[in-house]
Amino acid sequence: MIVMRMNTGDNELALAAAGGDAQAFALLIERSYDRLFGLCFRLMGSQAEAEDLCQNICAALSAKLIHFEGASAFSTWLYRVAVNAAHDRRRRAVTRSKAAQGWGDWEVNRTETNKEQAEAQDWLMSAIGTLPDDLRDTVALVMDDMNHRDVGEVLGVSEGTVSWRMSEVKKHLKVIKESEQ
Repeated sequence: MIVMRMNTGDNELALAAAGGDAQAFALLIERSYDRLFGLCFRLMGSQAEAEDLCQNICAALSAKLIHFEGASAFSTWLYRVAVNAAHDRRRRAVTRSKAAQGWGDWEVNRTETNKEQAEAQDWLMSAIGTLPDDLRDTVALVMDDMNHRDVGEVLGVSEGTVSWRMSEVKKHLKVIKESEQ
């Protein structure tokens, strides 16, 4: 067991947790949960789906950590786990409605600073909900302040592909905006 300190790195905690250190696992979850939930929310589009996905990821994480080798940052590895879990969840939900109604309401209300900004954010989250899965995953990670290289690593594509996808996202959003005017 390693001595847990606030300055212990996430990779070190993940490796200790993979070895059965419950204190390291608890601290790792505590540090990562909010960002993981935010990503799950952007990937799934609703608070309830994000809560379920995040809970499932956290419940399975102790078993999955044995596959963490520390070659990349723990956050990158965790985001890959989250994206894969979201893909699995979406595949299981193919027959259900993918309507984007309500996409972003919870996050917008939480971060609302003024009415105009909230309306713009709500529109953006609704529009993102209409994107194909690969573009939605890409933009969700970019919105989490990840650079294109790191997003590419999480999604298993090149940095150029991420840049191309973001260009496609902009085109889709422009078409949506123009169709509303």
